[in-house]
Amino acid sequence: MSKRLRHASVVQLMAALEQHLLSLTTVASLWVRMIDAKALPVGGSSKDRDAAWGRGSGSIQRGYKFYAVWGDGPLPIAWGLAPMNVSEQRMAQWLIPTLPGEGYLLGDKYYDNNKLFDLAGEAGYQLIAPKQKPGTGLGHQRQSPYRLRSIELRGRSFGKALYRCRIQIEHCFAHLAAWVGGLEPLPFWVRRFHRVRNWVHAKLILYAVKQMRSQLIAIE
Repeated sequence: MSKRLRHASVVQLMAALEQHLLSLTTVASLWVRMIDAKALPVGGSSKDRDAAWGRGSGSIQRGYKFYAVWGDGPLPIAWGLAPMNVSEQRMAQWLIPTLPGEGYLLGDKYYDNNKLFDLAGEAGYQLIAPKQKPGTGLGHQRQSPYRLRSIELRGRSFGKALYRCRIQIEHCFAHLAAWVGGLEPLPFWVRRFHRVRNWVHAKLILYAVKQMRSQLIAIE
């Protein structure tokens, strides 16, 4: 599998298949998106030179992170992979401008950053994220109008109800990882960045096909 995934023709096929599946599901994503990251750790003694130490699932881990923007479909609308030491904010700067359409983008406290609020606004999205330091003031620095809007929405019933939708991305990550053939754990032979990325890409497509097949069976 590792050798076949490295062939340019296979990579092109997966990219084309991903775009086709996205074209079938993006309409269902409506106007609410969720952004988050999932750790993909490797062993601390692994000789993978591309893996890095960083903030993982509740602790410092070594490996990679899968960053995604999800809607209601079985595939993330945008995603990326990087070593574990690449922050959510840094990857979000790359993902947000690629988002289609417009609407609301829900993130956790790690996305509470004026630059990200402005970037999301320019892309047609209102980023909503809790303050990194709740109970504190705004300080004397320049505040993004989109961050001020986020704080206002978080204090209203509509904003609170809207933000509860963010739990959906936790369900997406859990379902993606939990099924047989899912996203974790990384097999011992999936090491180095190019192998991990191709492996994640293949798993995303398999998961999307599985979910769509289950929906068709349910309809029948």
